[in-house]
Amino acid sequence: MTNAQIILEQQLLLAADGILREDEDGEIQPIHTYQAWKKLGYQVRKGETAIAKFAVWKYMTSKKKEEEAEADEEEGTKKKGRMYLKMSAFFTDDQVDKIQK
Repeated sequence: MTNAQIILEQQLLLAADGILREDEDGEIQPIHTYQAWKKLGYQVRKGETAIAKFAVWKYMTSKKKEEEAEADEEEGTKKKGRMYLKMSAFFTDDQVDKIQK
């Protein structure tokens, strides 16, 4: 199961429990991790508590392997790493503010 599938499944469960709202079009309130909101240009407000915590896939390479992977990339070979499930905290759009530049 991909991260998108995991998050969608959790969104549906949270909406069924009344934790997330649905708009008139049936769109469920978005949830993202702290880092995902940051990449989208939002900041989670200080003191906000995650609406949900569940495991998603994370890709990791060790520092030594990263250096080797960079050398391998130059030679045209693939990076080496591994995937593992990591508990992540999710926040809604009600818990973030747009970052002002």
